[in-house]
Amino acid sequence: MANAPVQRMSQLLAKTLRDDPADAEVLSHKLLVRAGYVRRTAAGVWSWLPLGKKVLANVERIVREEMDAVGAQEVLLPAILPREPYEATGRWEEYGPELFRLQDRRGGDYLLGPTHEEIFTLLVKDQASSYKDLPVILYQIQNKYRDEARPRAGILRGREFLMKDSYSFDTEDEGLARSYALHREAYQKIFARLGLDYRICAATAGAMGGSKSEEFLAPAEAGEDTFADCPNCDFAANTEAITYELTSVDAADVPAAEDIPTPDTPTIETLAASLGVPASATLKNLLVKVDGEIVAVGVPGDREVDMDKVEAHFAPATVELVTETDFAARPDLVRGYVGPRGLEKVTYIADPRVAPGTAWITGANKAGTHTKNVVVGRDFEVGEYVDVVVVQEGDPCPKCGTGLVLDRAIEIGHIFQLGRKYADALKLDVLGQNGKPVRVTMGSYGIGVSRAVAALAEQSADDKGLCWPAEVAPADVHVVAAGKALQTELALDISGKLAAAGVRVLVDDRPGVSPGVKFTDSELIGVPKILVAGRRAADGVVELKDRRTGEREELTVEEAVARLTA
Repeated sequence: MANAPVQRMSQLLAKTLRDDPADAEVLSHKLLVRAGYVRRTAAGVWSWLPLGKKVLANVERIVREEMDAVGAQEVLLPAILPREPYEATGRWEEYGPELFRLQDRRGGDYLLGPTHEEIFTLLVKDQASSYKDLPVILYQIQNKYRDEARPRAGILRGREFLMKDSYSFDTEDEGLARSYALHREAYQKIFARLGLDYRICAATAGAMGGSKSEEFLAPAEAGEDTFADCPNCDFAANTEAITYELTSVDAADVPAAEDIPTPDTPTIETLAASLGVPASATLKNLLVKVDGEIVAVGVPGDREVDMDKVEAHFAPATVELVTETDFAARPDLVRGYVGPRGLEKVTYIADPRVAPGTAWITGANKAGTHTKNVVVGRDFEVGEYVDVVVVQEGDPCPKCGTGLVLDRAIEIGHIFQLGRKYADALKLDVLGQNGKPVRVTMGSYGIGVSRAVAALAEQSADDKGLCWPAEVAPADVHVVAAGKALQTELALDISGKLAAAGVRVLVDDRPGVSPGVKFTDSELIGVPKILVAGRRAADGVVELKDRRTGEREELTVEEAVARLTA
């Protein structure tokens, strides 16, 4: 086995901190800064110090090995990209303010790449002309850029981040399904090797487009995604992707709709209290503007509208809530008393819970008045059904009906069956077996490499600091010289022996640093094994500690080297 380098902390560019950074909100942010792995350069922009770069490189290595194992070919495309391909697919505008746009000195428009679907499509268009050139899977590991309005949580939500993005190109949908399955399996191997706890969840395609989409989510308090997990079956989904079937009910026995006076009841809460009914018996009608046109969104009164779902449904159109000015311009829309009956020049969409045949108490479009016994399909029509409510704990599983459990998670990977969206926009064809052009179908697959580091920190840390899984740790063993010359000499000697056997060693040989600080730093830095040359150094005895379990044992130098090189 080749010699491994010994990293001496007396020469290491990294300072540990006793206190959390003032701006740190989440555990990974606090610990990665305190342990000397990263430093903030600007809002959402981070520098990786030597220890952090080692962890990042280990994650890259695992990702690269598993991608190579499925036959993917690594390339490196530019980060500065021309406007034209993104304009052809519509994403120059669809990405909105999150897209970093810039101009060169001649006024040419460019962007900093958030993802590279367009550029990979053009690369394959240039290189592949026949069905014989496909299928092919290409990938890169490269920095991406998004102009986050509020960068937060350290490296979890930055403006610059390292990502593995890969793309599959096939001539038929069956081939796309195979490429998708290859990535799905590779991702499971990658995250298992990284030591991450994760869930595979159904997801929405968003601005990427395409049909089937799944996320790999790492449960963590710092997560910005909410996912639903069924305790009874294998269903798991991002809450934004959960859909329910539309089930009609029989309304034959519901009396005719009837207006009732309800003064001073402009909210669901005041209406339900006034009538002595549960909020679930009322119909809430939220008004929004979609590219300036008013749309009413109907949901049960006890549920909230998920604006992210509404925006995703109407994307790339701009969605915003109506304002006082809008109400003033439309006197037929009475604030607090809007109802679906008789609405004019308003598109009406509703959640599937507002199913045909269901009866509601809802606004009468007159101040101080509501209408009861309003039946969907009899008294008004729903223009389109869209799952738009905020999913709640205990909502029925769409697959088996058991109450769902909600949890927070960090998105660490996302896979998409893009289909022909980008091939159509950029005219990616190859000659088929019959000599006629065949439109190529694509998949897109991403892993947040730098984000995986943060997810690992969130999941594996304890009250003492970081606690890295062995395969991603910056070293295999952290040797601590307790302070005296003899202890330092022994620590350096055993470090050399371990390195000669291929063990990656971080040795704390800092002069003038107390043993207590060194012990604290060894736990903060989080290398899996800690070897201490301490009070029995003169006897050739050291203490081996497991960082995760805290188990300790005294060993001779020979025993310690044998244990750590086994």
